[in-house]
This record gives sequence, C-alpha cells and structure tokens, in this order.
Amino acid sequence: RQRVDMPCVYPVSWDIFFRNANAGAPPGTAYQSPPPMGVSLAGLAQAQSLVGAQPNVEKLVEDHLAVQGLSGTRVMGHHNAILDPLGINCVNFDESPVATGFQHVGEKCFLSPTAQQTTINEPLALPARSMAYCQHIGVEFMFINDLDQCQWIRQKFERPGVMQFSLEEKRTLLARMVRSTRFEEFLQRKWSSEKRFGLEGCESLIPALKTIIDKSSNKGVDTVIMGMPHRGRLNVLANVIRKELEQIFCQFDSKLEATDEGSGDVKYHLGMYHRRINRVTDRNITLSLVANPSHLEAVNPVVQGKTKAEQFYCGDTDGNRVMSILLHGDAAFAGQGIVYETFHLSDLPSYTTHGTVHVVANNQIGFTTDPRMARSSPYPTDVARVVNAPIFHVNADDPEAVMYVCTVAAEWRATFHKDVVVDLVCYRRNGHNEMDEPMFTQPLMYKQIKKQKGVLQKYAEKLIAEGAVSRQEYEEEISKYDKICEEAHARSKDEKILHIKHLNYHYVWCAGFFTLDGQPKSMSCPSTGLPEEELTHIGQVASSVPVEDFTIHGGLSRILKGRADMIKNRTVDWALGEYMAFGSLLKEGIHVRLSGQDVERGTFSHRHHVLHDQNVDKRICIPMNHVSPNQALYTVCNSSLSEYGVLGFELGFAMASPNALVLWEAQFGDFHNTAQCIIDQFISPGQAKWVRQNGIVLLLPHGMEGMGPEHSSARPERFLQMCNDDPDFNPVRLSVRQLYDCNWIVVNCSNPANYFHVMRRQILLPFRKPLIVFTPKSLLRHPEAKSNFDQMLPGTHFQRVIPDDGPATQNPSEVKRIVFCTGKVYYELARERKARNMEDSVAITRIEQLSPFPFDLVKAETEKYPNADLVWCQEEHKNQGYYDYVKPRMRTTIDRAKPVWYAGREPAAAPATGNKNTHLLELKRFLDTTFNLDAFKDHI
Repeated sequence: RQRVDMPCVYPVSWDIFFRNANAGAPPGTAYQSPPPMGVSLAGLAQAQSLVGAQPNVEKLVEDHLAVQGLSGTRVMGHHNAILDPLGINCVNFDESPVATGFQHVGEKCFLSPTAQQTTINEPLALPARSMAYCQHIGVEFMFINDLDQCQWIRQKFERPGVMQFSLEEKRTLLARMVRSTRFEEFLQRKWSSEKRFGLEGCESLIPALKTIIDKSSNKGVDTVIMGMPHRGRLNVLANVIRKELEQIFCQFDSKLEATDEGSGDVKYHLGMYHRRINRVTDRNITLSLVANPSHLEAVNPVVQGKTKAEQFYCGDTDGNRVMSILLHGDAAFAGQGIVYETFHLSDLPSYTTHGTVHVVANNQIGFTTDPRMARSSPYPTDVARVVNAPIFHVNADDPEAVMYVCTVAAEWRATFHKDVVVDLVCYRRNGHNEMDEPMFTQPLMYKQIKKQKGVLQKYAEKLIAEGAVSRQEYEEEISKYDKICEEAHARSKDEKILHIKHLNYHYVWCAGFFTLDGQPKSMSCPSTGLPEEELTHIGQVASSVPVEDFTIHGGLSRILKGRADMIKNRTVDWALGEYMAFGSLLKEGIHVRLSGQDVERGTFSHRHHVLHDQNVDKRICIPMNHVSPNQALYTVCNSSLSEYGVLGFELGFAMASPNALVLWEAQFGDFHNTAQCIIDQFISPGQAKWVRQNGIVLLLPHGMEGMGPEHSSARPERFLQMCNDDPDFNPVRLSVRQLYDCNWIVVNCSNPANYFHVMRRQILLPFRKPLIVFTPKSLLRHPEAKSNFDQMLPGTHFQRVIPDDGPATQNPSEVKRIVFCTGKVYYELARERKARNMEDSVAITRIEQLSPFPFDLVKAETEKYPNADLVWCQEEHKNQGYYDYVKPRMRTTIDRAKPVWYAGREPAAAPATGNKNTHLLELKRFLDTTFNLDAFKDHI
C-alpha cells in the first residue's frame, strides 16, 4: 500500500486498476492498458469512467497472456517438438497457454504472411508457430543474451516457407541418402561378421555434413578440419571425405600385412587428408579427418588446435577460410569433461577457431546405458549452453529438416563466428557394434526399432508421392551406387595400400621436409650452436624493453639488469638459455608457440616473456617479437586452467606444420596426469598407429624439494615405461638413427646450455618426434646451474651424457665408484662429494637423454673407470623415477658383468613427502648410501 503523504510511484495503468477495483469492478475488468504518452492521470480520469470505459478489458488480458504464450513457445517449444523418430520419448504438453499467442509490441512477427510489424491485436496462428518450434525441429536459443543473435535465429525459423526446397535440392538430398544407406548395406553384405560401427539409424548424418560443407564453401571456406568418434566413420570417409572405396574395402582383408598399416589400428579410428573439388560450389576444398582412438571426445581439442594452426599459417584471422566440424555421440557429449574444456576454449583469444559446428549423433542410448541413468540434464547437448551456443534439435528421420538446420548452422557460424550445435535425434539400428545384442538391455526400444521403416525408404516414398522423382529414377540411383561399390570391391582384391598413402601428410610436411616416399632426407643433425654475436644480440633483446614510454615493474627492472650483466659475463641461466633458443629459431623463420598455465611470466617468475605496462591497462610488450625484422611470430599464451583440453589443442597445432616449435608447459609436472589420455592415446603411440609424426614438446617442472606430493614429481617412470627401445639390445647405430626409431625423446637437462641445444635440435632434426623435458624448479636460480657462451657456440651439440670433468678423470683406475644420475640431483651429489673430500675417488656422470638410451656413451663411461662400482642415484622413490628403466639398459652395456647399485628414496605410494624435516632426512639417507656404498652393501 502507498502512504498518502508520498507521491504516486506506480504506473498510471495500475493506478486505474486500483481505482476500478475500489469502485467495485468485477474480476477481470479492472485492468486498463496504459494511456498514450503525454496523457496525465487526471486527464485520463476525467475522460473515462472507471469501469464503463473498458469494454474489452477481458480481451486485453487474454491478449497479454497470449503474448507470454508466444514467448513460452520460443523458450519451451522444443520440448513439444516431435524429435524422436521412434516416438518413445516425445512429451506432449497441453496446447494452452502456448496454443495461441501474439508477438510483443514493437517486435517484428516473422510468422505474419506479410512479415510486417504486428500489433497486439494481430494473432499468430497455432499451425504457423507449431511449424516453427514444435514439429521436427526444436530450437534452443532464448538463453542467448544477445538480441541481434536471437532475432537472427527467429528470422530463420519464424518466416513462412523457410523449409521449401527446389526440385534439384531434393534430388541431391535423395542421392546422398542413397549413398549413405547403401554403403552400410554393402559392408553388411560383404563382411557381416566384421565390426564397423555402421551408421544405420542415422543415415541422414552424411547429407547433414555435406550440407554444412557446401554452405560453408559457398561462404568462402576452403579448409574443413573434422573430428568424430567411430560410429559412421567409414561412411564419412567414403561419402564426405571421398576416400577411395577400394582403400576402405582393402582394410577388411584379413591378409593385410601389419607393415601395410603401421603398428595397426582399427579402420574406424583412421583419419585422412584430401583436397578435392566441391561439386555444389565448384570450389576447391581441403577436408581433413583427424585420426583418433576410442576415447570418443579426446579428439575435440586436437581438431581445434589443428584448425587454429591452419588459420594461423594462412593468415585467416577471422575463420573465414578454415573451420572445424566436430561430431559427437550423445552419451559422450554429456558425460566427458573434455567437451566442456573444449567449449571453454572457444572464445579465448589464443585458442578460438572462430566457431565450430558440432553435430551430435543422438542415439538416445550410450552403449547399454539408458539416458536417464547417464546424465542429469534434459538433453545431452546442455553443456553447449555455457558458451551461449544455439542448439538445433532435429528429427533425423526428416532429411529435409536436417538439411535446413545444417544450413542455418553453417550460416550462423559464418555470420557470428561462434559455436553452434546440431542435435540429430536418431537411433542405433544395430547394437553398440554389429556383433552386439541390444535386446539384452533395451528390449522395448529395439522392438520398436525392428518395426521402424528406414529413413531412405520413407524419404523416397515422400518424393515419389510428390512427383519429385519417379520410382524408376530412384531404383536407378540405387543400382548406380551399388555398381560403384562392386567395382571398387573387385579392385581392392588386387591392391595393397600403404597407410602413408591414404593418410596423406599435409602439403606443408611434404614441401621440402620429407622425400616423396615420406622418409627424412638425411640421418644427420647439424650443430645446434650459434655465433657469439647472435647470442649477445638475443640476450640484449631479452634484457630490454623495445617499446617507448613503457613502464615496467621495479622488480622486473632488476631482473632485466641481471640478464644484461650475465650477457656481459658470457653466461646464461635457464630462462636466458630458453630465450636464446626461442629467439634464434624465430630469427630462422620458425614459429614458436608456448602455451600453458601462467607461461607468460612462468609459474616460478623466471620467464617474463610478456611485459605489462604498469600504468596502462592491457598494454603489453613481447620483446621476443623484436629479435629480427623478418622473424617468425612468437606466440606465448596463458591458457585456461585446463591440462587435458589445452595439451590436446597444442598437439593439434603441432600437427599442422613441421616448421614450428610448439610447447606445452604444465604449471607443475604432476599436473600432466589430468592430460594422461592425450599422452597415452595420441603422443606416445601416435606415429606407430597412424604414421604421422609430431614434434610437440612437453615441459614438465620436476624435482623433490619438500613441496609435497602434488608439486614434486612429473612421474618420469610413466613416460619411460612407454618408451619403445629394447632394454636388452644394444643398438649399433648413430644417435640420430636412434632418435628416428624411438616413439618419443625423454630428457632431463641439468644445465641451461643443454636445454638450449635440445630445443634447437628439436627443429634441426630431419624428422619430428615428441619431446618430454623434465624441467627444473630450484635450478632456475641455482648459482651453479649456469652455462658459458663457449658451450653454445658453433660446433657444439646437445650432450646426451655429460661426463665428470673433475679430479676423478685424472686417475680413472683409482676411482672406486661411478655414480650415474640425471637432472637436479647432480648438484646435491656434487656438493656432498666435495664436503666428504671424495672428488678423486667418486666420478659423477649425468645422463641427460634418458630415451632413447645412450648405450654407446654409457659404455664408454663404464670402461673409463674399470675398477669402479656402478651406482644409479636418484632423488625419486625406488619404485618411481628412472631406476627400473635405467638398470637393465646399464647392465646391457656392460654385459651384466657388474651389479648396478641403487641409491635413492625407499619405495613409496606417494611421490613426495610434504614434511620438510622428513624430506631432509630422506635426502641425507640416500646421499649417505651413495658415498658410503660399502656400508650399504654390508647391510644388505
């Protein structure tokens, strides 16, 4: 109620309502619409009687409710849409209040036949609204907080006649449905007992993808990067990517040799790169389907990274030429967190690909799991709402509706450069695979599926009834494609196709990097050193601010001054060694991209590759981009707090070109464990499975320093366990040949010069391998962990092993013990040896490259000290770290003549203690063991 001494603050219309109600107006008649602007309450009251002046108030109230009904249709209409081809999951809401409705005042009504502004007195007919939002298409978009985007979507669905197709379009759609359907039927006839994860029940996926590609090509896109799970992959390869059918059929041949397809991966995991003419737009288009394993959504960020790289290399800053399409299964889309992580990258400046079209093959089942048990959200696509992506649900048994929403999705992406989701609500005619029996767990669903007429048959009957195509033409289309398949099948029996042939490296890899047969041009690596003047120049850039009127933090001024002093003294620390490696590669035209959590400054505040003006918001300076006038671009970008998604993204980026150094740094080495899927499925076995090289670098801060179990160990034992070199075989090969044969390279550098060299070697090698680097923490500022320019000059290389260069080398026959180690523990051993005055009797050798194992250099070291015991010392626990990997290889080098003693922490479940005193006690114990080996041997 309003106090009588206060001015009226409620609207005039409500004042009239209260007056009418007080005058005894019956319910429903007291409301009066607001007066025109400029008319006062007094004037209105004088001009109208209280109740009698509103003969149509009930109608106005009904109209007002109708307006709300129309808004409800837009918001909730998708729940009433007929989306399920099986008819078992439809929800039929009452027609009221959304049965009738009106457009809001001041908005355009696109359902109106004249498409003109409609007033509140112009009703919108139920059939028109139902066609827009409650038929075979359900649209979720009213959560988008951008009015222009909402209006754009309304125009696409509320205008009359939007889903009218020409005769040519319908015939093309039918032909695509024929190819999609008959391909699966052909495989089923020829290889009925083979798993192929066919597309039956979602055959409209093929015309859906081709429509997206056609429309995008028409908008200027010339490269499409795709990722998908295994269901329907063979069909996509055949009918979208256009892989030769004989190559697909050949892979069903049980006589196919393993050497013909790498180490062997199932055919429905393979990818392809293909450049061809798009017949609809008559434009060249490059299609790339990224190979991926059964971790269904793991490929998502990989595709995004590859897309970003392709955009970067062709200067496509807005995504007008290169785009990505991601296919998903419904259960995986809802259940796997990598989907969210990938969406979360979509608008980040250093990771955006300017819009991805997501297509969900919604089987309405996850293997055997009912959706009601598999997710908490109404739709599997609800995760996409986090980035305000519109979601178009469509009944996959209506090919024309599918074609229309895919057209809108492609246009949305081209217009707004934002993600969009097409949810193809379909079913899975067979079980999880062709050998599976779905009736065990979904009997009612599969009883209905057995009765379900195929979508091709239904659509063909529809077009025949319309007169768009004759039955004879339809049957001729089927016969024509069946003949194509039979001829390809005959050819496949005479052809054995190497994996490399149908995978096809991107042209950037083939142009000047590989020979014609995909082999490296040499098996040698030039010196990775640099002239002193170049080292000095890069050091000067690293210690300067090459932008005028730029105010840096006072603490940073001291850091830059310290760098300048090191340059004068011809020395580098870890950060400066990295700077020189990156800067020199940039100068040589090699793009360098460093990504990860807080990499711009560095987790340990050592890097400072991005300087921030202390007085101007968002004003930054990247000195590395000022090394040389014609240098390549340096990209350094802090990532979202993601490991799985971001590592996958950088892996994809590294796929695009061999002429780039792409690095991902974990905030702490331990954190790679949440990205383990990418490491296990893509990085470690990638070349063996898919015959594709990749030079990604993983920087993993590692070191036992009393910081607890989650900030200590990068788990080197995991990486070493996955190395493919044989511990019982001593290869008589050059070191470069070893690198070519390994699946990845694992190093733990103990000085900045070696880190500098291994970074440069990664690019100067004639091939690409993933590089795992256990990087330091305390060594970043350790006074002894510095290198001299002399270790980085022309003629110098990466040292796989750093021998002892102290007093022990003067009389090697008198040395009692040679201690092998790697990384930071060397400095603790050297300090302890000096404190015990044992520099003459104990030699310490650092193994810098752990895999592939440097058999030749380790053998030379053991032969140098013929009377010495062999000790492996590590700071990690015995069941962790390097011991289990190093011991058998060391024994192979010495023909098992001597034992390899262990000095280090005892076995443990956790990788490190969080108690400082315990940490120091453990350190003292294993140092005692190392330098008092006789007592240790007596003890055991």
